[in-house]
Amino acid sequence: MIATVYTVFQPLFRLGLIPQILIGIVAGIFIALFTPDIAGNVALLGQLFIAALQAVAPILVFVLVTAAIAAHKKGQPTHIRPVLILYLVGTLIAALIAVAASFLFPTELSLNAGQIDGNPPGDIFSVLRDLLLNAVANPVSALMEANFIAILAWAIGLGLMLRQASDTTRQALSDLSTAVTRIVTLVIRLAPIGIFGLVAGTLAESGVEALLNYAQLLGVIVGCMLFVALVSNPLLVYFTTRQNPYPLVFTCLRGSAITAFFTRSSAANIPVNLELCRRLKLDADTYAISIPLGATINMCGAAITITVITLATTHTLGITVDFPTALLLCVVSALAACGVSGVAGGSLMLIPMAANLFGIPTEVAMQAVAIGFVISVVQDATETALNSSTDVLFTAAACRARQPSGSDHTI
Repeated sequence: MIATVYTVFQPLFRLGLIPQILIGIVAGIFIALFTPDIAGNVALLGQLFIAALQAVAPILVFVLVTAAIAAHKKGQPTHIRPVLILYLVGTLIAALIAVAASFLFPTELSLNAGQIDGNPPGDIFSVLRDLLLNAVANPVSALMEANFIAILAWAIGLGLMLRQASDTTRQALSDLSTAVTRIVTLVIRLAPIGIFGLVAGTLAESGVEALLNYAQLLGVIVGCMLFVALVSNPLLVYFTTRQNPYPLVFTCLRGSAITAFFTRSSAANIPVNLELCRRLKLDADTYAISIPLGATINMCGAAITITVITLATTHTLGITVDFPTALLLCVVSALAACGVSGVAGGSLMLIPMAANLFGIPTEVAMQAVAIGFVISVVQDATETALNSSTDVLFTAAACRARQPSGSDHTI
């Protein structure tokens, strides 16, 4: 029986991951449009897929960062500092672009829904306080609750302490890192089935009209992300390397953004990014740290989402936003984005924190969050694609900056 099934689906198994995912999307749309009752049932497949990503992402980040830092030998150049600078500057620029686009294309939201419960942070000081408290949380609780700030802090500390460990201990960490990476790779291989369930379930519940009602909001968000991916990020790479950035940009978009778009998890896309860095022949000591780190703190797409939806809410309510306040929103969005976990939909729950800068009540801000979840089928996928591909792009730029001009960026 199993052999017969394998023979029937063998041509499908031979296709690459992306064609399989596209087939899953088409099948999910077909099921949702013509058999919505069945679509509600197959939604379980998508829920299982997202749950698997959420389960493996915390341990993946913890093990990869710990093993990478522990394996680093004193005196080896890692170029981490320029990568971190690019991460920070890129996120701030993305937030500024989102502010400019929100002023150029003001968007109104439908905020007639009833009050939605929520308990978001209140202001920037609350965010900073929460980040510090999260960083010193119990490591076991952090892994269970997907507290990525604490996971990152403990991984860095443990990795630094294990630099003095024996070669056997560090090799064991490396083997554990490889094993966890293989588990994530296996989960990603199941993406076509998971995406099929996600698309079918979402469209059966919300309908295609749900996306069309917020087309302008979605257009502003996606437009900002495309501008960052194709204009501002390439400019940062050019100023870093003094070379034509677009061969490298398109290589990163093709090799990282596509898979991240469908998995909707920066953390789950780490193995893809590590493999892309290896094919680009980057410094292993650099990307072994910068890629897991970027999956946690490099969130330019999240900064765009937070900024655009917050300013759309202020425009809907008739609240005037001056330049200093908009600039503060950029800083808040960038800081908040650094604390977004590497799983789907993380940026949306930080919108009420930014909205509080303008005195917007929590119940109204949570309605804006609900709208964000309606468009998250496209918004969250595009956001993750930008976040994840930028991790590789900035890592490559920092490594290539020390290479002679004329080096080939493509693979």
